[in-house]
Amino acid sequence: MSDKSSVTDTTQLAQIATHGHKIFGVTGWKNSGKTTLATRLIKSLCDKGYRISSVKHAHHQCDIDKEGTDSYRHREAGSSEVALVAAGTRWAIMHECRDEDEPLLSDVLARMSPCDLVIVEGYKSEAFPKIEVRRADAVNTTPLAQKDHLIVAVASDQPEKMDAAHGLPMFQIDDVEAMAEFVINTMKL
Repeated sequence: MSDKSSVTDTTQLAQIATHGHKIFGVTGWKNSGKTTLATRLIKSLCDKGYRISSVKHAHHQCDIDKEGTDSYRHREAGSSEVALVAAGTRWAIMHECRDEDEPLLSDVLARMSPCDLVIVEGYKSEAFPKIEVRRADAVNTTPLAQKDHLIVAVASDQPEKMDAAHGLPMFQIDDVEAMAEFVINTMKL
């Protein structure tokens, strides 16, 4: 996606498929630095005054609730959803997928509050604009942009050693401010 009209079309597609949320993703192979880049982008955009939400998809087993907590006991007893309110400072709803498929990104977004932008880490195969994180010395160096036309930019630790990335904008992986401006312009924030 090297022309501006394609990025605009992709942005419009993402807005329709996400219950009114604008979304922008961070994608890449395992251990490429996706979480580091996502959190740094979130901070930069928040510092600029934008209200940012995020979705983190994990392919591995992880649990946000620990054995011995009251909410864990509620889930273990069979509750399909547990709303946890923590001393008035935070709340979460944990939904058990016992007899149902893992939710699609749109299912998760439908439950999220309005914001300026949702940063998504993961959901690699869903249709929304993304920046690909590449490491020159990674175990898997196959560019994802070769097969995913919704990748609109590449961040790398050695952009000068990367291929032309199909004409996509290339960023030094630590140049978060430039990437944040790119996201702001691409998503028309």
